[in-house]
Amino acid sequence: MIYAFDTYYYEDYANTVCIAFEKWNSEKEVEIYTEQTPITSEYESGAFYKRELPCILSLLNKIALKNGDIIIVDGYVTLDNNGKLGLGGYLYDALDQKYPIIGIAKNEFTTPDSQRRSTYRGESKTALFLTAKGMAVDEVQPEVEQMHGPFRIPTLLKKLDQLSRL
Repeated sequence: MIYAFDTYYYEDYANTVCIAFEKWNSEKEVEIYTEQTPITSEYESGAFYKRELPCILSLLNKIALKNGDIIIVDGYVTLDNNGKLGLGGYLYDALDQKYPIIGIAKNEFTTPDSQRRSTYRGESKTALFLTAKGMAVDEVQPEVEQMHGPFRIPTLLKKLDQLSRL
């Protein structure tokens, strides 16, 4: 199963959503999980994970992960060539490195990272930025390119973003 997470922040709470789907090219989700949590940390530039990681870990308590499951986060797993972790890297460590974590980011992080891949979907001239731990990013790239939907943002990830904002 593939579990994709996104969190949207309101004034005093965060709305975290997870869409579970069976295959990279699935058109429909199998299940949707949601949770609203109080915001425990202000946004800190360069430390986004401090705000979002507790939300994802809390929602993961409602999900029975199994061997072979994959987790997608809206953001980065790695940030540079020196091993600096992004949200996904901290999640990978928090889950004892048992599950592959894929970061799919919409905005480019400026620091060079040899493990980051730019990928283009559909007719879009704007890239998505992929990073991973527990799975080779070069293995992930063709899977993301084949995700359902003709546009830059795959169908289920677009739905995930919309649900997190409700």
